[in-house]
Amino acid sequence: MIRIPNIDGTPIAVLGLGVSGLAAAKALAGSGAVLLAWDDDEARREVAERDGVQLTDLHACDWGEVRTLVLSPGIPHRFPAPHPIAKAAMEAGSEIVSDIELLGRAQRRARTIGITGTNGKSTTTALIGHILQAAGKTIEVGGNLGPPVLGFEPLGSDGTYVLEMSSYQLERTKEVTFDVAVLLNVSPDHLDRHGGLEGYIAAKRRIFAGQNSSCTAIVGIDDEHSQQIYYELSGEGAQRLIPISSAGPVRGGVYVVDGILYDDTDGGNNIAGDLRNISTLPGAHNW
Repeated sequence: MIRIPNIDGTPIAVLGLGVSGLAAAKALAGSGAVLLAWDDDEARREVAERDGVQLTDLHACDWGEVRTLVLSPGIPHRFPAPHPIAKAAMEAGSEIVSDIELLGRAQRRARTIGITGTNGKSTTTALIGHILQAAGKTIEVGGNLGPPVLGFEPLGSDGTYVLEMSSYQLERTKEVTFDVAVLLNVSPDHLDRHGGLEGYIAAKRRIFAGQNSSCTAIVGIDDEHSQQIYYELSGEGAQRLIPISSAGPVRGGVYVVDGILYDDTDGGNNIAGDLRNISTLPGAHNW
């Protein structure tokens, strides 16, 4: 379990006691915070109590004393309408964060790889985790899939967290800078939750927030929204930028043509592998 520093005696609220919320509540309590935990679902409250989590009805909370609300991804704080507890927290000036934000604050020495996209992010996250594990690296894999991040083992500078990031999580992740950030693609999704397409794209783009010259951005350019983000990042020049495509050649990037994988990141246009006969990765979507 992750221990979160510098919160001893600090009141911190958790709304939503599903898998990630319950792990957050336990990590906060174990780190010395004054925990205020709640779920509107009675069954989840009962599970939390059996797990030793003390409950506080956040509908009656004094938000003047609580500066942080850890809000589960499925609960809205803006669109289509904010949850009443989230609204009260915002009106009092409390920050609203994700469990991944707490992981980032607690484990600043470890490397982080973030993967997002409308489609394919779970597969890509699992594949990256598999590759690093096969290479003998110290890793933890999770986020929007798998185990909750605050239940991870703490990792030092030789460790890497591989995190699938949904748009819901990204909009509540403020200070985390991903050493490697991957955007696979963008197509309209969850528009009601983000107030429209622009809000959804902005949430996805947050995966590149804070990156500098020591960081890498990997961007799929096979759709117009991701292409635009790639051009914007290219113009800003803040980080190393690698375009990827399964639709054809891309200068300076990695791409697939007829099932053959090419690496042009050094300008050599080298064949990196033949994907056509890999039975566990069939089809262009896996390329």
